[in-house]
Amino acid sequence: MSTVVIAESLDFFAPLRWLRLGWQDLMRNPIPGLAHGVACALFGAFIFWLSKDKFWLLTGAFSGFLIVAPILTTGLYQVSRNCTTGRCIGMTEVLDLWGSLDGRLVRFGLLLSWAGTGWVLTSAAFITWVSPVPVTDPVSFVKHVVLADSGMAFQGWLMLGGALAAPVFASSVVAIPMLVDTRASLHEAVLTSWRLVGANPIALGFWAAIIMALVGLAFASMLVGLIVVVPWLAHSSWHAYVELTHRA
Repeated sequence: MSTVVIAESLDFFAPLRWLRLGWQDLMRNPIPGLAHGVACALFGAFIFWLSKDKFWLLTGAFSGFLIVAPILTTGLYQVSRNCTTGRCIGMTEVLDLWGSLDGRLVRFGLLLSWAGTGWVLTSAAFITWVSPVPVTDPVSFVKHVVLADSGMAFQGWLMLGGALAAPVFASSVVAIPMLVDTRASLHEAVLTSWRLVGANPIALGFWAAIIMALVGLAFASMLVGLIVVVPWLAHSSWHAYVELTHRA
């Protein structure tokens, strides 16, 4: 089994390098990435339609997207890995990866799905509990949650989200590309991811903030931005993995 060497004291601006390299991969081989982006945007539109009069549910569903998105873009790590050798691959190879039904990826995907579902239900229950009236649209969410008289409703919602998102991010930031790149066990990949976060908390905290900001902007663009943001972040995440670990 490959030995993973952990990068120590990564500089604060490393995530900007990952974004630059990820953008280069997207421009070099855009079709698989844009296909993933369109699929995510259409799925987001479906969720919006499904929950259009239930903003209390929609809020949790969209924020839960951050939890499950890494497993949805697994094929793009394969694209970036091949780009480093100068070989561009298409959707056929990406679908082959999915068709392999790698048990490690399937198990991790199920775990992330359960975590995302747990957050959607928790978010919906919390918003329903703290709001004196039904939250059916963004205006009522801002009025009765963000600007609630107690001043703690929105902070509490953010704290709940952070309590779930932090361990999920720590578990998956490197684990999924590592599972694509190596034959490491799921346990080893997740443990490596946690070790990386412990060794580089500032740089990876900055990376998490960048991810949230870009996804937030994509949502603000009526989901159109997801077409580019999803593959860009996926390719960049591959380069995060490459810089943060290497096999000896």
